[in-house]
Amino acid sequence: MLELALGLVETKGLVGAIEAADAMVKTANVQLIGKERTDPAMITIKILGETAAVRSAVEAGAAAAQRVGQLVSKHVIPRPAENVEELIFSKSFLSEEQIARLTGTIPSLQKEKDEPLPTATVSAPSSALSSEKEQYLAQLEAMTVHQLRNYARGVEGLSIYGRQISRANKEELIKELMKAKFGG
Repeated sequence: MLELALGLVETKGLVGAIEAADAMVKTANVQLIGKERTDPAMITIKILGETAAVRSAVEAGAAAAQRVGQLVSKHVIPRPAENVEELIFSKSFLSEEQIARLTGTIPSLQKEKDEPLPTATVSAPSSALSSEKEQYLAQLEAMTVHQLRNYARGVEGLSIYGRQISRANKEELIKELMKAKFGG
C-alpha cells in the first residue's frame, strides 16, 4: 500500500492544467507524477506526497485553475490501495526507480529482452522450433502481468494494442505474443 497521498486536479484545457501543476509544485513538497488527457480537452494532473502537503497543493492548484476559469474537479486520496498503483502510474513522468523510491517498494525487473537463441545442431528443424517455442513460452510465463503488458507494448505485429493490452489478462497476452512471434 502506498504510504503517500495521491492528489488529482482535473481541468478543461491545457492552460488550466499548466497553471494548476505550477501552483501545486510551488506550494508544497509534492512530486508531479503524471497527467491524463481525455477527450474533450480534459486534463487530470496527478501529484504524490505526504497527505498534508498534497491537500494544500491540490487546494492551491484548484484555486489557480479556477482563476483561469477551467477547474472541473479536485480530489485527494490518502494512502491509495496497492492494486491502484498501476492506474496511478500508467503514464508517468517518473522512472520505475523513482516510483519505487516514492512508494517504498522494490523496482520491478526490467523487461526481458528477446535474445536470439544460440544455434544448435538439431537434425529435425521442427524440434528446434518446438524447443524455441517452449523456451519463449517459459520466459513469458515467468513474467508478471504488468511485465507482460510493458513487453507487449514494444512488440510489433500484435493484433491487440493500446487499452486492449492494458485490459488483457496473462493468458491473453501470452497467446498474442506467441502468435506474433511464431504465427498461427
